[in-house]
Amino acid sequence: MLGTDFRTGSPNWLDLGSPDTAAAAAFYGAVFGWAFVPAGPGAGGYGFFRFGGKTVAALGPLAEETARSAWTVHFQSPDAAATAEAVRAGGGSVRTEPVDVMGEGRRGRFTDPQGAPFACRQPGKTGGLETATTENALEWVELHVPDPVAAIGFYAGLFGWRHADGEIAGTAYRVLSVGEGDQEEGSFGGVAPQREGMGGATSTVPCWVPYFRVPDVDAAASAVEGNGGAVLTPAADVPEVGRMAWVSDPAGAVFALLTSVPRT
Repeated sequence: MLGTDFRTGSPNWLDLGSPDTAAAAAFYGAVFGWAFVPAGPGAGGYGFFRFGGKTVAALGPLAEETARSAWTVHFQSPDAAATAEAVRAGGGSVRTEPVDVMGEGRRGRFTDPQGAPFACRQPGKTGGLETATTENALEWVELHVPDPVAAIGFYAGLFGWRHADGEIAGTAYRVLSVGEGDQEEGSFGGVAPQREGMGGATSTVPCWVPYFRVPDVDAAASAVEGNGGAVLTPAADVPEVGRMAWVSDPAGAVFALLTSVPRT
């Protein structure tokens, strides 16, 4: 289960690159009740989304000239420079070399061999997000690529991930986990084959999609539409998973809403 007991390979940070950070802050405030707190002078407009007094994500201007608005999932690394070298060795690309981020950690931005952007974060003064798998916070991350088996091999080489083969709604699905011990307890995300009908235009773009826990998917999807976003796949029940919908914000950044089935 995704939490804040971060280990190598855990999703430990999440940020949104947006062409209009003020508009993005207003949108996510209306949908999730998040408050945007600027990081201060010298941060280049970067800041933190907070809910219930805890950091749930971050927001900043687009960092690359050709970038599109998108959420970027960061995975914990004990050595960001070594992870960058492993990305290159595995056939991926380094978009930005690891750099110190205001003493809070070191971050590198990459693209995997199939074209999905992601990042690593080496902890500094802070370990990462302050809450996860709680209301209006990150609960799951999901990779959509043409070749899931090849993707698992690439990321396992970086972070030592394990996986379990399964099926969701008639489609092959691999559940990812970190560390040793109980695989379900260490699970944080999954890999699915990229296919038409998932996420609108995103179906043609390999990507990581963050899922946010909400108490009512239908109400949250309505709030997305009511505040200028779009519903890409309508809310639907998925057996043994919960009710979910894929949506996008007004600038086109894709994310998902999830109300999970309680674990027994």
